[in-house]
Amino acid sequence: MSILKTRWIWFSLFLILLAASLGALAKWHLQPGIDFVGGTSVEYAYSEPVEQGKVLKALTAAGFQDSTVQQTSSDTVLVRTQALSESDQQKLLTTLSGIGQGSEQKLQSVGPTIGRDLTKKAVTGVALAIVGIMLYVAWAFRKIPKPLNSWEFGFAAVLTLGHDVLFVLGLFAALGHFYGYTVDSYFITALLTVMGFSVHDTIVVFDRIRENLLTHRDWSLAHIFDASVAQTAARSFNTSLTAIIVLVTLVILGGESIRPFVVALIAGIGVGTYSSIFVATPLLPVLATRPQWLLKLRRRSK
Repeated sequence: MSILKTRWIWFSLFLILLAASLGALAKWHLQPGIDFVGGTSVEYAYSEPVEQGKVLKALTAAGFQDSTVQQTSSDTVLVRTQALSESDQQKLLTTLSGIGQGSEQKLQSVGPTIGRDLTKKAVTGVALAIVGIMLYVAWAFRKIPKPLNSWEFGFAAVLTLGHDVLFVLGLFAALGHFYGYTVDSYFITALLTVMGFSVHDTIVVFDRIRENLLTHRDWSLAHIFDASVAQTAARSFNTSLTAIIVLVTLVILGGESIRPFVVALIAGIGVGTYSSIFVATPLLPVLATRPQWLLKLRRRSK
């Protein structure tokens, strides 16, 4: 299969996923966790199944009107409310224990000031990572032979990286709307990890393209790109597949508290493997031939 001859198929899928992600973000938005907006969350496990409505009714009667209850399993609930003092936290735990026999699994409390500070740091961290990746790729491929140049490699890497990040954000906007998934500091960690995986896969292919450009100067550009993908695709797929198998096991066997983090990793690694091979690679010759495109447009306009 020629990666260049079928590039418009992959570009179309790229645009569809991008549009769907932006649409999900615009319609449903991300649901920020207490790490970013401040508040208190308690994961409470009962010895027998409990109804979500029963828990919410008891909390409302105890004065926690602004609380939300998410049923993470038949016998476990996750309660979120505004930031509480230590005495109010004890009152909340007493209310939960009064519903049935159980125990506190996890309690977390974050003030609104800390939440705003974490939000700024998260946005800054992701932005700096994207800029740093582009500069590094441009520097690492600075000796690439013509007709390509290093900035085209950097731009292609960052464009596909942005697509991968937006896909995960759009997915979590949908999951937040339908399943109550929130975005917290673990999600930002997952996002940065996804960026690392995506760039790793992209650089593997790019490095093989550079090697073939230097050692096979008699090959056509199309043949170099197809050969480079054929030489690296199996490695990228196998590496990603083994990581996804481990992560799926964590989804099945792991606790509810880490599930959003693992889901973000699975989605990001999967889409990153696809975009590194089928988007970033065929995008390079498109960028390299842009002057010819401009000339054709100018001739037509005359």
